[in-house]
Amino acid sequence: MDEIPRQALKGRGAISNVTSRYERETRVLADDGWGENEALTETVPTQVFDDTARSVLSKNTSPDVIFERSVNPYRGCEHACIYCFARPTHAYLGLSPGLDFETKIFRKARAAELLAAELRAKSYRCQPLALGANTDPYQPIEREQRITRAVLEVCRDFNQPVMIITKSALVLRDLDILAPMAAKGLVNVALSVTTLDRDLARRMEPRASTPQRRLAAMRDLTAAGVPVAVLASPMIPGLTDHELEAILTAAAAAGATQANYILLRLPLEIADLFEEWLREHAPNRAERVLSLIRQCREGELYQSQFGSRMKGSGPVAELLSKRFKLACRRLGLNARDAALNCADFKPPPALGDQLTMF
Repeated sequence: MDEIPRQALKGRGAISNVTSRYERETRVLADDGWGENEALTETVPTQVFDDTARSVLSKNTSPDVIFERSVNPYRGCEHACIYCFARPTHAYLGLSPGLDFETKIFRKARAAELLAAELRAKSYRCQPLALGANTDPYQPIEREQRITRAVLEVCRDFNQPVMIITKSALVLRDLDILAPMAAKGLVNVALSVTTLDRDLARRMEPRASTPQRRLAAMRDLTAAGVPVAVLASPMIPGLTDHELEAILTAAAAAGATQANYILLRLPLEIADLFEEWLREHAPNRAERVLSLIRQCREGELYQSQFGSRMKGSGPVAELLSKRFKLACRRLGLNARDAALNCADFKPPPALGDQLTMF
């Protein structure tokens, strides 16, 4: 890889704070002459705000994913992955999907309380919940906030099955909750591994756990009896796709029994953010990478149609799919696992409830 450019902010993925699609005015970064690239090289601190949402259960209507309900303790993500498909959601808050997304984080401090109330509703029908389907539930600020842990405590008390999606070894902190839940068939964990190249990972997803720590987390989760899957995602043609088999092999050796992958998605503002990052961090590869992406998207950088947006189309995408299937077959990944247990769901007695005689 090329030397890290001076424009890259330490510990941040996005290079700019691109104006969101809802803004009438466009922000332009300019050098005022007082210092070369001064505005670009300074450290940008993380700010944490309160999210006042009155519900934490989100409903999914996409046929491309296996869950219908999800819980996201945070909006925005400090992991700062440049390719994150959740970046455009910050535009709904009047903020930039660029640096704002990774530096202005909104916490749902009442998430556990709200979830418990929604699980107690007479209309609720138990089904597995995805934890971290949008932004990572174990991003760095979770160490202090502990909102994800509180949500897991509710799931444990209700025997509510949950699927965790993360790229952080911080998930091991909650093994005291996860291991007993796993023994009841109530939890599985999917760890995302985009690359095994530590240097590339540092540039592309600067505040996520290193690839090696994620693999170590898989081993520890497996040893504790927690089912583990690997998400080799996103696969970036010309940049990370050559690592597909190596990622799957390393994950299988670490105990993963399931696997999946997603082709790089560049909806809305992400396309410009990713291209900007690519031209700064890998200028010699940029044109080839962008060309290969377009070959997977019928000449575009992104297509949003259900059924094809996750895997793409065309010879390049088809070859990637075949490689994935062959590797999974060779490594014994994607063997059928038991479905998460919804049969034992039961709200615990609430304060003031009348006790039963039996």
